[in-house]
Amino acid sequence: MNNTETAPEYVFESSWEVCNKVGGIYTVLSTKAHTLQQMLSDRIIFIGPDIWDKTQPLDFVDDTSLFTDWKQHAESADGLHVKIGRWNVPGMPPVILVDFKPFFPEKDALYYMMWDQFHVDSIHAYGDYDESCIFAYAVGKVIESFYHYYKLEDKPVVAHFDEWMLGMGALYVKKQLPKVATIFTTHATSIGRSIAGNNKALYAYMDGYNGDQMAYELNMEAKHSIEKQTAHQVDCFTTVSDITARECEQLLDKKPDVVTPNGFEPNFVPAAAEYAVKRAEARKALLNMAEKLLGYSIDPDALLISTSGRYEYRNKGIDVFIEAMNRVRTSGQLQREAIAFIMVPAWVREVRSDLKKAIEIDYPNEEPMQCPFITHWLNQMQDDRVMNYIGYAGFTNAKNEKLKIIFIPCYLDGKDGILNKPYYDILIGMDVTVYPSYYEPWGYTPLESIAFGIPTITTNLAGFGLWALKAGVSGKNIQEGVVVIDRTDFNYFDVATEITNHILALADIADEKQKNKIKENCFDLAQKAEWSRFITYYKEAFSVALMHASERNS
Repeated sequence: MNNTETAPEYVFESSWEVCNKVGGIYTVLSTKAHTLQQMLSDRIIFIGPDIWDKTQPLDFVDDTSLFTDWKQHAESADGLHVKIGRWNVPGMPPVILVDFKPFFPEKDALYYMMWDQFHVDSIHAYGDYDESCIFAYAVGKVIESFYHYYKLEDKPVVAHFDEWMLGMGALYVKKQLPKVATIFTTHATSIGRSIAGNNKALYAYMDGYNGDQMAYELNMEAKHSIEKQTAHQVDCFTTVSDITARECEQLLDKKPDVVTPNGFEPNFVPAAAEYAVKRAEARKALLNMAEKLLGYSIDPDALLISTSGRYEYRNKGIDVFIEAMNRVRTSGQLQREAIAFIMVPAWVREVRSDLKKAIEIDYPNEEPMQCPFITHWLNQMQDDRVMNYIGYAGFTNAKNEKLKIIFIPCYLDGKDGILNKPYYDILIGMDVTVYPSYYEPWGYTPLESIAFGIPTITTNLAGFGLWALKAGVSGKNIQEGVVVIDRTDFNYFDVATEITNHILALADIADEKQKNKIKENCFDLAQKAEWSRFITYYKEAFSVALMHASERNS
């Protein structure tokens, strides 16, 4: 870090996931907020999309005392329609939600400006490109209006933009507000994710890939263009792990200025007394649901295993998870009843009314329900890859099987209709989690797991896995709290075998002292990844951005 570190007085941070829980970036920002609030005290302002029409997100709290005079000015003078309040997460930071839809008529002029000024090629745009870029443009206009209204021209100000979706916001601010220091974070390169998602060997041939060529081949030219140009144009370019830094350098032709690993906020984890209660409630809910679905009682001490995250079947290692669970099931070595949960949102059609009714009435089932593998009916269920692999592998979920598998294909937001508990209130009931990722720039799910005292299995293709090895775990023993499996482009079955062996080893541990030691090891490692420690990387990024902005303006 620079000895002459410069600190900002104001930080604007924008993302599609501010008050909008879609993926891991929501967790990055919502957990980081508390530490940033301690640093900046209401001068950290998050900006997100107002996509809620006449309602508002559950984690947004109106605050009519915040920026009231500016709001009136922004609407009357600048044509900005915003909601202002606080993000209902630890720290309660100020948040601005902007309605970007009125700016769609300016799309062509915006894209021309981006080509003319920054060589951003939007010709081949499709899908969510337009919506994302118009939102980014609206964010830029919000920052511009706020900046001028409050006369921040002589103050050190940082504008931080997350992912390619906000790239045009960063470029707009650079053009319109040259004194503002800009930061752009790519949490995963669009082209790297696409290469991996198209079943191409990303790592074995990394040094041979050309990002522009692959963008053309995979029809990703527009997203790749905005991401690459933003990375080159901002005052500080960051990414979240060493493995993604390598990806950026190869595919975006830009080495990140700072690597900013993702931390976690301990305020999300229940204190000791409440922890035991929450864990018991989670296990009760999961076992009750499973008993109703399967049609028989389950050992209260059953080993509960889970995986979760976005439905990226190969990238997140969902395929390997099912393969490993099948190997555990057929190993003949599992002496303890076990249930494996796949908690991955899919294209849900509706809650299973039979399961919902059975849970509400709470009567014991004596027969398994139809398709006793899933809690919600899916659209095009016959084409679902998880359900097809469960069937192909031969799972029966019969009482005489030691391991059962259940797919919970919905967002666990407390309103799913079956468990009706948020994700963390379910996670705390697990005995072990498995995230055998092939493509994982960071890996919040395994970090969340150990933060809740649950041992986890991840890979060295996840940024978190590499960090855990640096932080001191051997990666070879589940009793340390984290296993880090060596995964390559080509060792799928070896990974499944390793997962199987670690699950069987954990299932054999009966001693409570040993279990508590594993939990403590998880907590100890998670403490090393708290935002109070990792915020130092962001301080460095702020300093680098402000320094480069100062040089650029002089």
